[in-house]
Amino acid sequence: MHPSIPYKASESQKKSNYQDVLDRIDALLLNEDDWVAAMATVVCELHHSFDYYNWTGFYRTVADGVLKIGPYQGGHGCLLIPFEKGVCGAAAREQETQLVDDVNQFPGHIACAASTQSEIVVPVIDSQGKTVAVLDVDSDDPAAFSQADREALEALTAKLGTKYFT
Repeated sequence: MHPSIPYKASESQKKSNYQDVLDRIDALLLNEDDWVAAMATVVCELHHSFDYYNWTGFYRTVADGVLKIGPYQGGHGCLLIPFEKGVCGAAAREQETQLVDDVNQFPGHIACAASTQSEIVVPVIDSQGKTVAVLDVDSDDPAAFSQADREALEALTAKLGTKYFT
């Protein structure tokens, strides 16, 4: 594995590391057409590249307004999340990235792990404009995620939505 970047890294360090990680993901997924394999690969690469990623995974839209756990790394996650609840539900429902510095201040936060302090959730949108999944990353560090995380993860999920759901 490659060196892991701590959450206190500078924005330029994070951007540089993300570029390396996204390049590896592109290479690994080059000929991959299976969505589950792609999700598992993405989660593995991300989770092991950043020290502050304590839980990394996808929740898939399995019915109108319902997310279900997909490939992930870390402790157990919630199995089902309605679009009306939590940070994942908000990202899916609003189709906008949710960057939460303090999960205890987020109304309706679902605490799958008591250690989680901050979270970023990025929707995966298909070519029809529907939320097909969300990429959820939890950190045990407060305010762990920055604009560099947001930009890189949004670029990644946009690429996944285009590649796997056209």
